Amino acid sequence: MIEPISITGMASVSPLGMNQNEIWEAYTKDQHKITSRKYGSTAAIVAELPRHAADQIATLRNSTANYQALDNSVLYGLLAARNAFKMAGWDKNSHFGINVGSSRGATSLFEKYHEEFLAKGKSSTLSSPTTTLGNISSWIAHDLQSQGPEISHSITCSTALHALLNGVAWIQSGLTDKFLVGGSEAPLTAFTIEQMKALKIYAADTNADYPCQAMNLNKKRNSMFLGEGAGVICMEKGVQNNAIALVTGIGYATEPLQHNISISTEADCFQKSMKMALQGVDASDIDVVIMHAPGTIKGDQSEYNAIKKVFGSQMPALTTNKWKIGHTFGASGILSLEFAILMLANQKFINIPFVTSDGAPQNLRKILVNAVGFGGNAVSVVIEQR
Repeated sequence: MIEPISITGMASVSPLGMNQNEIWEAYTKDQHKITSRKYGSTAAIVAELPRHAADQIATLRNSTANYQALDNSVLYGLLAARNAFKMAGWDKNSHFGINVGSSRGATSLFEKYHEEFLAKGKSSTLSSPTTTLGNISSWIAHDLQSQGPEISHSITCSTALHALLNGVAWIQSGLTDKFLVGGSEAPLTAFTIEQMKALKIYAADTNADYPCQAMNLNKKRNSMFLGEGAGVICMEKGVQNNAIALVTGIGYATEPLQHNISISTEADCFQKSMKMALQGVDASDIDVVIMHAPGTIKGDQSEYNAIKKVFGSQMPALTTNKWKIGHTFGASGILSLEFAILMLANQKFINIPFVTSDGAPQNLRKILVNAVGFGGNAVSVVIEQR
């Protein structure tokens, strides 16, 4: 990186809640946020927004006629963006870009309108504008009255961290000094869950204390499950006085595919992305790696193998949040980044209750965050205290 990038605002809405204090409190407890719900003809374990957060989304939806027809993925992003924008101290005169992406986009509305088309042979007027990929960033730009560029993309589960990469590139190019980036996902629908079940990766043991065994390298079956939510950060050029953390390293890579969801045994893409992010950083300075670790047998093991390859005898502490809040697809990377920032702010490492740790680091200075998506595209980001 040419120079550090300041994170001056951060907000999310997820199964952990909305307020940073309640989110941190949830992280310090060993309880997961899993519930069992019926979708279609079968039940599935999921992590939903808590009631008070869902109520806030409902209030936002009813605040104007324009928002009543929007998908939850857009509303989650809007709410997170408003709160991050406020924390950063930006206003309508601030020139900033927006890049908030999603893996699945307007899943619920798309399914609704497609079902309507199959039944009636006609499509509703709003079916196209409310399900386009650019929906989230466009509505956030409208809501915040931004004047900068608006970007939308879908790069599967690494979408949010690719948005961060875009923001860094725009800022370092000199085209703007500020960028709002993140990801939003509302995937808790019958069709989406059945897609994951068809891949044989969905958690099935609803009676276990911890149905998702993310980072348990001895598990015998896949245990990924879905969560919902959005996360947004505000980034600014250089080291700002109000920075809550600094982005000091970025890396990205892809690898050749054997099939649509493959990843190599030693996650070559992760090795490359981590090495790129660590350029100019001593590996021993990384205190924690927040793994992508979705709870699948091969995904968790291959990422762990990659970390061992990169860090060798200087292994940092490892953790993940997916056993607690599920896999939020395109939003997962930014929620992991939020997890990292909260650990730095509170100087406390959060372990996984069912995984034996070699000991928690006493001082947290730098944390590396990983994300990877279908297609073998990995992103790694180094953040540190200001």
